[in-house]
This record gives sequence, structure tokens and C-alpha cells, in this order.
Amino acid sequence: MKTFMKKLLFLPALIASLDLMPVGQVMAQTFTNLHSFTNGDGAHPLSGLILLGNTLYGTTSSGGGFGYGAVFAVSTSGTDFTNLHSFNFGTGDGITPQAGLILSGNTLYGTTEGGGSSHAGIIFAVNTDSSGYTNLHTFTGSDGGNPYARLILSGNKLYGTTRNGGAGYGTVFAVNTNGTGFTNLYSFTTQSQSTFTNADGANPQSGLVLSGNTLYGTTHGAGYYTWGTVFAVNTDGTGFTNLHNFGYNDGAGPNGGLSISDNILYGTAGLGGGSGYGTVFAINTNGTGFTNLYNFTGPAFNNTNTDGVNPTGDLILSGNTLYGVANAGGYFNHGTMFAVNTNGTGFTNLHNFTSISGPLLTNSDGTSPSAGLILSGNTLYGTADNGGSSGYGTVFSLSFPVLQLAITRFGTNVIVTWPTNFPGFTLISTTNLVSQAVWITNSTVPVIVNGQNTVTNPVSGARNFFLLKK
Repeated sequence: MKTFMKKLLFLPALIASLDLMPVGQVMAQTFTNLHSFTNGDGAHPLSGLILLGNTLYGTTSSGGGFGYGAVFAVSTSGTDFTNLHSFNFGTGDGITPQAGLILSGNTLYGTTEGGGSSHAGIIFAVNTDSSGYTNLHTFTGSDGGNPYARLILSGNKLYGTTRNGGAGYGTVFAVNTNGTGFTNLYSFTTQSQSTFTNADGANPQSGLVLSGNTLYGTTHGAGYYTWGTVFAVNTDGTGFTNLHNFGYNDGAGPNGGLSISDNILYGTAGLGGGSGYGTVFAINTNGTGFTNLYNFTGPAFNNTNTDGVNPTGDLILSGNTLYGVANAGGYFNHGTMFAVNTNGTGFTNLHNFTSISGPLLTNSDGTSPSAGLILSGNTLYGTADNGGSSGYGTVFSLSFPVLQLAITRFGTNVIVTWPTNFPGFTLISTTNLVSQAVWITNSTVPVIVNGQNTVTNPVSGARNFFLLKK
């Protein structure tokens, strides 16, 4: 249920900006290509973004000053792009970052998939003003190798996963923000060479989510049916639990991180489900109640469809709505941005990435988004791996219209209005805001006046609080 409140105090016009558009309704929205990468400033961003003030920070998997990837900053308006660090092969530096960044104070922390003295990747830090670049830890293989996913931060400790290394099939690790105290919390066990199965999963490609002292994540492969797992492990490395084994029909090959709310984990699987093209799922933190919330549909003969194919990257949760991206499919087979309610209803294709043309495979917005989105106010921000004006990917935003409820005193009446392009809302009211307040549907039926739903109520009796309910 979406709800929006206004207080009636017999005053002149009161107008408040409210929440995002309701899922299931495609409103007028504004897509903006904030930056098209040129290769010299970075290329092919595979990671999501983080936001500090009005500045977005992220990584590219290639390009930059030496061709091996970069850390960048760009304002939310698309101006003031800065290359904060270019990774340099052969100097002990990392290369090809696949993961997004985490921020603490003015310091950014991240990982690279390759490079370092053992060619197994590193953990690094760099300040937001580009100073203080530090290699915090170099993976050796035995302690993990090839981190693909974002880190998370709790106190002064970073937690993450590696796709390979450890016992051979990836690890969960912890390290202090100053680079000391590296600990391999868990190594995923060997797979059967004949069935490619095991008891815990293999090759985690997604980041972790922390609740209390428990880390939750997914593995891309193995488990009982070869298609990956959802797992939990304590921050001290004890208590590893395989919460769910994917069986293809319920999803397969998860490579995006989880979101958590009220002891429910939400995520995506890039394959499997009813049509074989990926799912959005939910599962309780104790491993019960696994639910396939949405199955992406099979593409037509030209690989297009209405919703997307192969969801990837982290989901984000706002209220009762999950937002994510699909790497392919959609109207042009170059991926989509989508929203779906946490109960599986109201799936909405928010944006179809457009066709490409020319030898550089360029377009206006980008193609093949691989990373999760972030939300600030009524705007989503993300990255596309390819496309844009040079074919090397983009940073983009998608802004939703804002629902406004206005109250105006007019003689002996009070007029309440809201836009007609937000259908399905009902005006309700109450005389107080105590926890047991009783809300009733406003008895006056709205009429449309100048493109606004309009309700006229007499000024009489106790004060009222108004709410829009969907």
C-alpha cells in the first residue's frame, strides 16, 4: 500500500512533495545520460554507484590512463567528471575492477578482479579527492582470488567475497579498513568432478548483506543442483548455513547481491525460472519460505521481450518496491530497468535501453546494464556496460514525477487536489494521528478540474488529516 499524508489546518495552500510513482503505472519519467565513457576516462563500467552529496563514485573495468580500469567521480548533473585513479598493470596495482565501491568518511574502498603481485586481485582504498591511494591487501589464491563483488563495511571492518581461491571455489573474508587483520572466514568446498555439485555452493560473484552478526550472500554455482545457493555465515566465520539450493525452475546462477527487510532476503537469479531467463526471489533469513516473485519472460525470435532477460546486479528496496536491471532483452534486446513489489505484483518495465548503430555500437543511453541501481529522492542512478556516444558505456539517471497533494482554503470550503496521472489513489481522512487512528474514505467523489483530481469539503467540525491510499 502506498500512502501519502496532508494535514488540514484551515490554512492557505499547503503543498508537499511525496513519494515515487506507484509500481505498475508507467508515468512520465526522465532518462538522462549523465556521462558517456570515451575509453581514455574509463570504459565498460560493470559496477554500481555510490553517492556522497551531489557526487557519484564508481569504477570501470577497463580504459582509463593505462587501459586497465579506473575509479571515477561525476556529479549528479553529469558535470565535473574526474578520473580519481587509473589502474596500472605491472606495478603491483590491481586491474579490471568488477565491483562497486563502499564509502567511509572521505575514503572509498573497493576491489579489483585481477592484478596484484599474485594476479589474483587486491583490496584498495582511495580518498574522494584522489589522494591516498593504497593497496590494502593482495590476494594470493590461498586466501581467495578474483573478487567480483562490492564490499560492505561494519565499524572499521570490511567484508567481501572472492570468486575463486581458498579451497578452490571462492571465499568469504574480512579485513580492517587499514589493511590489517585479514581473515578468511569461509572457503567454499570442492565440487564433485562428475556432477559439479557440493553442499555449500561455489564461486560467489555477489556482495554480502549484514544483519546483526550474520552475513548473507549467494553463490553463482554448485550446491545440490549445480545452480547456486543462498548462504549465511557469522562475522566470526562460524555457523555457515546453506539456506537454499537453486534448482533451475526457481532460478539459477545468481550473481547479484541481496537486499534485506524484516528478516526477508530479496535477490535475482540470472537464469532459470519459468521461462529460463531469470527470476526475482524472496527467502526468509532462516531459509524458509522461498518464493519466486517474478519470472522474466522468454524473448521473441529477435531476442526482444517486454520485461528483460538475465537480471543481474543488486536489487534495491524502497518501501515495498524493489528496483533492478536486466542485462538483455526488453524492446531492443539491450536490457531494461525494472520495478516490482515485494509481494511479486506490479512488475513495471521502467526503461528499455535503445538500439545501437555504427561501427562503435553507439546509442543515446547505453546498453547491457550489469550493476544494481541506487536511489536518491525520486531519482535512480546506474551504469551501462556498453553503448553511449563512444560505445564504452554510460552513467545514467532516471527521475520519476513527484506526486503532490495540495490543500487550498476557498471561502467556507477546503479544496484537496492531486494529479490525474497518478491513477488508483483514494483520498481518506482521520481526525487524529494516534496509533489507533481510524481512517475513512472521503465521502465526496473527486472530479477532474484542470487536469487535477479535485475534492471539495466544507470547513466544519474537527481538524482532519488527509491521506492518499493505493
